[in-house]
Amino acid sequence: MVEDEEAIRRGVCDVMAFHGHLPTGVATGDEGLRQGMDPRFELVILDVMLPGRSGFDVCTELRAARPQLPILMLTARGSEEDVLRGFACGSDDYVTKPFSVAELVARVEALLRRTGKLARAKPAPFAVGAWRVDPETLRAEREGESVGLSRLEFDLLALLARESGRIVSRRMLLQEVWGYDTPERVETRTIDVHVANLRKRLGDEGRRRIETVRGEGYRLVP
Repeated sequence: MVEDEEAIRRGVCDVMAFHGHLPTGVATGDEGLRQGMDPRFELVILDVMLPGRSGFDVCTELRAARPQLPILMLTARGSEEDVLRGFACGSDDYVTKPFSVAELVARVEALLRRTGKLARAKPAPFAVGAWRVDPETLRAEREGESVGLSRLEFDLLALLARESGRIVSRRMLLQEVWGYDTPERVETRTIDVHVANLRKRLGDEGRRRIETVRGEGYRLVP
């Protein structure tokens, strides 16, 4: 991840780590080029406006040296001219800021599928307070306790954990967990029921950490 804005760099790296990848973030074009030449890295997410070399220059040099390396440009430069220049430099995809985290993850994984690298990524366990949640066993564990989660309960908790501290709207939950393409047309109390069940399963931690934000959605309290 080559991005000079620390908050964005750290946020994207955190999201990619949550999805089972092993990200490294750097802040300059020169360092991005140096790291991108290392064959251990299987994909590059690249800003355009960087200290030192620009993202366009880095992309050009990386493409010349590593023709098969997937490169995704993630930048506020969204004019048609910039997008066309990005593709001309050799990028495989171009995403403009502000961006959807879910869309960015989907595009990264689509690029990795094309190169046969996605199978290496495994979802990582994550913490909710004292609970450790394992995506392979679908169990939440803490000292002396272990509870099983349904796939839907796990997906709901994983989304809240990924967005920890931020409000997750009902629309986002319906899109990412339940898979509705047009959630604005859905009238359902399903979310509320599943959140209530999740709180019950996680006991005091669940009731304290899964917060209802009236009229907005839910938030996992870090």
